[in-house]
Amino acid sequence: MRSRKALLEALRFLRDHEEVAEHGWVLLGALRPEHHKAVEVAAGQGLVELADRVMRAELSAYASRPVMWAARLTGHGQDVLAYTEASPAPAHLPESPADGERLVELRRSEMDALRLYVYLGARLRVPPAAGLAERVRTARQLGNLWLLHLSEEQIESAAYAFYLRSMSGSVAEANRFARQYRVAVRPDRSTGSLRLTRLP
Repeated sequence: MRSRKALLEALRFLRDHEEVAEHGWVLLGALRPEHHKAVEVAAGQGLVELADRVMRAELSAYASRPVMWAARLTGHGQDVLAYTEASPAPAHLPESPADGERLVELRRSEMDALRLYVYLGARLRVPPAAGLAERVRTARQLGNLWLLHLSEEQIESAAYAFYLRSMSGSVAEANRFARQYRVAVRPDRSTGSLRLTRLP
């Protein structure tokens, strides 16, 4: 993790200095010592291009002094930065749920079902409860479980997601969720419709 952080810092440093470099190459003198090794590693991964002898000679002519080393981001390096900076930072899950919320722990298959439900979103006749998509996006993984703090409305919405999952072949997610959180969506034979059921 530390080496990945150092690599990303070096890529950002190169990007920032490329923007002001006259010819788009960052010269050795501009590079911080702590970034040099990370840049070399990034070059080995195709994220950074190191100037070859011909390019160094050209840069030497521009600089009116010998240029022994120069680097710039490749397209892949630019993409890595764009992607990492667009990705949400891992959410900090508070120690305890806020008022009106409960801690919900989901297994992988349950989280997959919930992700599909929020992905379908507005295409469904019963869309996810307000805020559920954001809670799913920022859920924290702890071992084999995903931790979310959900309101009662969001828990009911999750129960509907697992009902949909049960209709596509797997009832395990709906059954465990009902046992754990005492909420299920079941057919009401007296009315011929679905009904949210609160279990004792």
